[in-house]
Amino acid sequence: MRGVFVTGTGTGVGKTIVAAVIAHSLAAAGERVAVFKPATTGLDEPGEADHALLRRAAGSRQEDAEIAPYRFGPPVSPHLAAEMAGEEIEPARLLAAAGEAAAGADALVCEGVGGLLVPLAPGYLVRDLAAGLALPLVIAAPPGLGTINHTLLTVEAARAAGLDIAAVVLTPWPERPSRIEQSNRETIAGLGNVAVETLSPLDLSDPPSWEVEWRFVRDIAE
Repeated sequence: MRGVFVTGTGTGVGKTIVAAVIAHSLAAAGERVAVFKPATTGLDEPGEADHALLRRAAGSRQEDAEIAPYRFGPPVSPHLAAEMAGEEIEPARLLAAAGEAAAGADALVCEGVGGLLVPLAPGYLVRDLAAGLALPLVIAAPPGLGTINHTLLTVEAARAAGLDIAAVVLTPWPERPSRIEQSNRETIAGLGNVAVETLSPLDLSDPPSWEVEWRFVRDIAE
């Protein structure tokens, strides 16, 4: 299976945007891209759903259920959303659905839910799904104060499970980064022994502007 698994240092740190940019960049390079998200929550909230944005970014024709097997209205953790709906997320179903998505594409871009240690089901974390898919990990993180600790903890949690980290992506990266932001980037790269990329704010209505030249994306396309 070729592709990446995108996680974040928490909720609202830009992992959907990072996943969308990767998917669009691969598609622009001529790859047939499938996208996958184990569970989407918050569908009761206004705005474009995560799985819909991923599909648009990849130029995919996948149905909602093919991208996100579990979809819930409340903006809560997936295990709680499933409990509230009287369901339980089944790990085997997630792995099978991701495999089916990948089978019809050149590359799979999977976006997790929250961070690596968010539970999808009792005893089954997002990290377990990432390990089961065995895709290189991309970690989305904010560039400002506090990100060193959160990002390095995520790096440590990933490596403890044997996950390969392709890169950390700091976003939204300002046009004129401050001394703190520059230092954060250098410190994460040095202490984490990991590549650190940056992503500037995007216009979500203009997909052609999303293409990036990150090395790990080029490696997938090759």
